[in-house]
Amino acid sequence: MALPERVLNDDVAHLRRLAEAVASLRTQVSQRIVGQQEVVDGVLTAILGGGHALLIGVPGLAKTLMVQTVAEALDLSFNRVQFTPDLMPGDITGTEIVEEDPATGRRAFRFVAGPIFAHVVLADEINRTPPKTQAALLQAMQEHQVTAAGKTYPLPDPFFVLATQNPIEQEGTYPLPEAQLDRFMLELRVSYPTRAEEEAIVEQTTGGRKAVVKPVLDAAALHAMQDLVRRVPVSKGLIAKAVCLARMTRPADPEAPSFIKEFVEWGAGPRASQYLVLGAKAQAAMAGRPMADLDDVKAVAPFVLRHRVVTNFAAEAANRTNDDLIRELIASPVWLDR
Repeated sequence: MALPERVLNDDVAHLRRLAEAVASLRTQVSQRIVGQQEVVDGVLTAILGGGHALLIGVPGLAKTLMVQTVAEALDLSFNRVQFTPDLMPGDITGTEIVEEDPATGRRAFRFVAGPIFAHVVLADEINRTPPKTQAALLQAMQEHQVTAAGKTYPLPDPFFVLATQNPIEQEGTYPLPEAQLDRFMLELRVSYPTRAEEEAIVEQTTGGRKAVVKPVLDAAALHAMQDLVRRVPVSKGLIAKAVCLARMTRPADPEAPSFIKEFVEWGAGPRASQYLVLGAKAQAAMAGRPMADLDDVKAVAPFVLRHRVVTNFAAEAANRTNDDLIRELIASPVWLDR
């Protein structure tokens, strides 16, 4: 299949430079983060795709450090918000204060921007704050703007929310509602390091040398690369297969396989179809390839679907997790033949 002339003449060289930039980003991040290549690539996929990512892992796995390091390597502004039960929406978005002019004595309201006004926002332990405060992120994540006291303020461009969750402690937490989870492009699981990686971590962090991260891209260059990712072509057939895969997670859909109908309460919505294609484009661009293919869809599918598929009591009784069901669905030839 011939590529569009625009891609052949204009974008192939840019894709090569994007792949080189991604390789440099990986190198810079590895100065501080040992291993976790799948998670780092997932974060970069979400950033290049213009989406948000949810990182889930036990304490001490350098989730916060990873996000901060990526922000430094991208030369972007970075703010961290530690979510707690007493955090209020205004603590995130900002608030208006009364300010008095010392010369005239006149008082006026002035908006003081909150930590959400940064290119990269780390929402640390996002499930520790009540739904009212969690909801303060909804408009920001979807519309990249904040409304306070009747006025709307645009957020920096590009803008990403990278949130973390601790899967162990559930007491005193507030599970994210489906509407909020759906706004995350990917859910990434941060696992324990291997023995060799852990030895390297201990050696690296207990010595006197401090790793220096050099910026690779700035906001303008990243914005151009996001535009390039969206221009990566995909065939109508690939779009059809991505949509079919997302639809087959819905138990009420006639095309859903029997194990989905048996074990799934709610399936993925249309955002999953969009992010499957966008994630596939980002995967192809990161590899320097001028066109996304089916393997790219398969690569991002577990991270796009896992937080959008809700299992039922039958799945719990049968010890079937949503990850199990998604793996089985991706491996099934049914959606590939549609």
